[in-house]
Amino acid sequence: MVEDLESEHAQGEYTEDGSVDLRGNPILRCKRGGWTACSFIVVYEVFERMAFYGIASNLVLYLTNKLHQGTVDAANNVTNWAGTVFLMPILGAYVADAYLGRYWTFVIGSAIYLLVIFITVLFSHHSFSCSYTFTCLLLPLFPAY
Repeated sequence: MVEDLESEHAQGEYTEDGSVDLRGNPILRCKRGGWTACSFIVVYEVFERMAFYGIASNLVLYLTNKLHQGTVDAANNVTNWAGTVFLMPILGAYVADAYLGRYWTFVIGSAIYLLVIFITVLFSHHSFSCSYTFTCLLLPLFPAY
């Protein structure tokens, strides 16, 4: 009888939604992400939004002044870029629900995002010319090129 009560009490300490850790063990309620995970995600999203608005606010000027695009073409490219950015969460939600799960989708998406930002900053410190067609095709992909 006492053992049954202890086992019921022990079962109440674990999450009831079937969550497991990376090793497949059930998760204790007191050891799950909580405010630590929440604060990490909030800080990450704040920095991501700062990067997005920093790029978006200067992209038309960059495309017109540095890449010598027309105003109409530059504005069209910026709206295409912004539309793609706002529609990508739909693809991410599908991948998370159907294949990877929310954790791995977030980790892989964040790694790709940080890699692209790093490459953008890396290319911004080099001077390239448009003598090669491939380089000219890559210019719109890296705003700080």
